[in-house]
Amino acid sequence: MLKDILNAFKSTTPSRLRTEDARVAMAALFVRLARSDEDYDASEKILINKMLQFRYDLALDKAEALRIEAEELESKAPDTVRFTRLIKESVAYEDRQSVVRDLWGVVLADGERHKEESSLMRLIAKLLGVNDRDSAIARQSVEK
Repeated sequence: MLKDILNAFKSTTPSRLRTEDARVAMAALFVRLARSDEDYDASEKILINKMLQFRYDLALDKAEALRIEAEELESKAPDTVRFTRLIKESVAYEDRQSVVRDLWGVVLADGERHKEESSLMRLIAKLLGVNDRDSAIARQSVEK
């Protein structure tokens, strides 16, 4: 599966992801954002596990395995644009808004909003087709 996703990154033609591929791509986007401030710690890993559990109705061990697979994918993936394109093709707009909310949760997990994370978050929201207003609303809901 990891090889299929990496090949999808190399392709110039759009492709539909299978459900499990979309899950790995989504988890990899969470990991990429968490790593963007050079401080990817245990609390962020736990949060990503919980998000994956909730989003995909997974047991903790399955969510953790998905996150670990996503960490490998994220380290090999060439850019964020391809992650977001693959997710955008697979996830309805309403669900992408909830993805943005979860991503803001990763940004704010340590109680700080680092400029690297905020910058990447603005790019991700735009690439997912979520407008600035909806992204701000998502951030504010996480901050509460």
